[in-house]
Amino acid sequence: MTPHTPEADGAGEGAAAPARPGRDRYLDLLRSVALVRVVVYHLFGWAWLSILFPSMGVMFALAGSLMARSLSRPALGVIKGRMRRLLPPMWLFGAVVLVLLFLQHWDPTAEEGPTWGRLKLLNYLVPVGAPPYPDEIASPGGLFDTTWADQAAGPLWYIRAYLWFVIATPLLLRAFRRFPLATVLAPMAVTAVVTTGLVDIPGETGRALTDFMTYGSCWMLGVAHQEGALRKVPRYMAVSCASLIMVFGIWWAHGHLTEEGWDLGDIPLAQAAWSFGFVLILLQYSPSWRRLPGRLAAFDKLVTLSNNRAVTIYLWHNALIMLTVPLIDQAWKLPFMDDRWGNALDKTYTLWMFVLVWPMIAVAVAALGWVEDLAAGRRPRLWPDGARRRDRARPPAPPAPGTDGGARDGGAHRAPGGHARRAPA
Repeated sequence: MTPHTPEADGAGEGAAAPARPGRDRYLDLLRSVALVRVVVYHLFGWAWLSILFPSMGVMFALAGSLMARSLSRPALGVIKGRMRRLLPPMWLFGAVVLVLLFLQHWDPTAEEGPTWGRLKLLNYLVPVGAPPYPDEIASPGGLFDTTWADQAAGPLWYIRAYLWFVIATPLLLRAFRRFPLATVLAPMAVTAVVTTGLVDIPGETGRALTDFMTYGSCWMLGVAHQEGALRKVPRYMAVSCASLIMVFGIWWAHGHLTEEGWDLGDIPLAQAAWSFGFVLILLQYSPSWRRLPGRLAAFDKLVTLSNNRAVTIYLWHNALIMLTVPLIDQAWKLPFMDDRWGNALDKTYTLWMFVLVWPMIAVAVAALGWVEDLAAGRRPRLWPDGARRRDRARPPAPPAPGTDGGARDGGAHRAPGGHARRAPA
């Protein structure tokens, strides 16, 4: 597997020098698909999307692969680097949420007491626990539902789980190298113990542990992929085992359906099993593309952009989905709006939300995404889709007939793809 490095995405391919490692575009494509699926799910609420493509399992597996690759360097420095990249975008998001909450006179000490309530606010700085917010509170200007804080801050659970994984990976990697199969399967086993009532861990601690264990095996599959362990497993065996585990996940879900039906996000053991099998198949067939092939090449810029702004998209998409509602409601003020047009708007309301949210995400990427660049120690970029770097990486035009063919800078030709594009982890 090719490593994901900050300098990423392009390498010299000239005959004079060996190619340097670049981005694995297959993994980049998976991350982009996962992000799109998350947005669509939160828009439409279709439970079957959790089966069609288990985005969170895929995202944790890709992050585990990247983290394992980084641990060729000293572990403490890698952990600090990952936290430095992750936390500033969250600080910006948390600052906006907290300002809106305090403008609505939210008192974080009302339920937890003055000391504990204030301490829990520190989770907006380093989310070792759950950042606090009210289940219901008046919306600023009356624009949103009273559950707006819960909906907006909902994605923060992923940041917490990711941080836990980052801190634990040095030990997990050491355990994997000694006991690979046990280390990969152990999180699923703990999920079964914790979520089936054999052991009850109440409160936020139980929820955090459940999140960590539900996706722990997916994270470890990413580690196994980076370590090259999956290549040693015959494909027929990997796919057969993955299929059996996925069948178990569906069987378990069938017997434990919630009010949301087949939404695996509400059935942790089913989520863990289905995501594990799905990710195992994806990584077993991983082609490690240097470039997107065929028709997929048309999506190259979008894939690059979404990978460069993955944290921004994930953090802000729920808030932007909510913001589409008051915008669409302005249509009722149009002079031609009557019962016929009103009924048509009601029937297509969610579709209009889908249409509006993407340009709003694009605005958030341009307006807020630069924080990811600063966090990674890069020059801030407005729209990092890789286009400019690809243009600079093109080979020089062939010499005109009758010329000596030499380069004007001293005879040195630039190899195609010779400029590395910087991309975030």
